[in-house]
Amino acid sequence: MGLTIGVDIGGTKIAAGVVDEEGSILETCQVPTPPTPEGVVDAIADAVRTVSTGHQVEAVGIGAAGYVDDKRATVLFAPNINWRHEALKDKVEQRVGLPVVVENDANAAAWGEYKFGAGQGHDDVICITLGTGLGGGIIIGNKLRRGRFGVAGEFGHIRVVPDGLLCGCGSQGCWEQYASGRALVRYARQRAQATPENATILFGLGDGTAAGIEGKHVSEAARKGDPVAVDSFRELARWAGAGLADLASLFDPSAFIVGGGVSDEGDLVLDPIRKSFRRWLVGGQYRPHAQVLAAQLGGKAGLVGAADLARQG
Repeated sequence: MGLTIGVDIGGTKIAAGVVDEEGSILETCQVPTPPTPEGVVDAIADAVRTVSTGHQVEAVGIGAAGYVDDKRATVLFAPNINWRHEALKDKVEQRVGLPVVVENDANAAAWGEYKFGAGQGHDDVICITLGTGLGGGIIIGNKLRRGRFGVAGEFGHIRVVPDGLLCGCGSQGCWEQYASGRALVRYARQRAQATPENATILFGLGDGTAAGIEGKHVSEAARKGDPVAVDSFRELARWAGAGLADLASLFDPSAFIVGGGVSDEGDLVLDPIRKSFRRWLVGGQYRPHAQVLAAQLGGKAGLVGAADLARQG
């Protein structure tokens, strides 16, 4: 199969792109994400029609945040769009006249990194995305592992603290409450309020209050050496690395790929993640260690991965 289209559904925008067999994006477009579930379907179709003009496209892959069924057709549950058993494949196919494959967005990003990014050369890869929340994908034996019902790889909702912080999923103590962009901001606000003398740079980037601290402020302050910001990244990394050590016990991959907005800070966060991973890896002094690698495709991973999964049918 030649050209396919990948669609990445975000909270504020929907991106679509024509992708060739080498993972190169030939053309892209973006449309705002509508507020209603049916509006999102129409926007996806509009984006596909727009970007396909002038190209011989053979299929469409859609990356959707949420639980996608084992037939890669129905979004069982997507909290941010309010989809419940949404027959997304059929609805988009009717509008665009092309075969459609629906995939969880983190799975699509993981596949993109495995096939065209940091995972090249590895047969067994676990990907995690440290964004607002925490997502992931499993590639074992060169295959995307989705589980019997299609919803494997929801690492962010592994409970790491019994009766811990309340998560948006309704459970308590989920991993993403301790290792995510949202967690990073919480750490920074708490530490800045407790020791304001160590957060002068951080306060200067916001409105001067702990409540006004945002993720971009934490990143910039950490790059400038602000003690509270640096310590907040270390706390996030401690939880992230410990979680990777647990995943190593489950899957024994040759590499972990860390993506998402938090990972854009590079070694500022990756080096302490690697340190924590080595600290908590059971039997670590006697066994080989998986590599902990930075994602390479950035925000394009989900689009490229969805397009390639559509190519495979």
